[in-house]
Amino acid sequence: MSIQKVRAYFAPLGIEGRIREFDVSSATVELAAIAVGVEGARIAKTLSFKVDDQPILIVAAGDAKVDNSRYKAQFHTKAKMLTHEEAHTMIGHDVGGVCPFALPEDVKVYLDESLRRFETVFPAAGSSNSAVEMTCAELERYASNFTAWVDVCKGWREEA
Repeated sequence: MSIQKVRAYFAPLGIEGRIREFDVSSATVELAAIAVGVEGARIAKTLSFKVDDQPILIVAAGDAKVDNSRYKAQFHTKAKMLTHEEAHTMIGHDVGGVCPFALPEDVKVYLDESLRRFETVFPAAGSSNSAVEMTCAELERYASNFTAWVDVCKGWREEA
């Protein structure tokens, strides 16, 4: 089970005890917000894409949506999400529990600017009923294969 992998990944960092498990599903932003007790925007959703046949993860705020033109400018390809099966095999976490922790070495992790407006955010911890509260600095430090901060989302700014 994926949450066990995340717990083992966190153990040497001394943060495995920060994982919260819920009696209810936290598989979507809305469900996670209810389970955690915060606004949906503070849920750090992890989206899985394929770039040149390689899996990448983008962690974004719960109220952000991928902006296709920004994505293409950043990654030089059209946004193509992984299927549920691809996420399971290439990422090692099932949809609903996909997170930026305990990943294979070839999976690059990008953090979206939409997260920076919050003091803490709540990414999943490998299962569809878990989360862990982290600052953005901690998320950057603890994410497997952290690659860069990107600005590829829309819908979260106060745009005129």
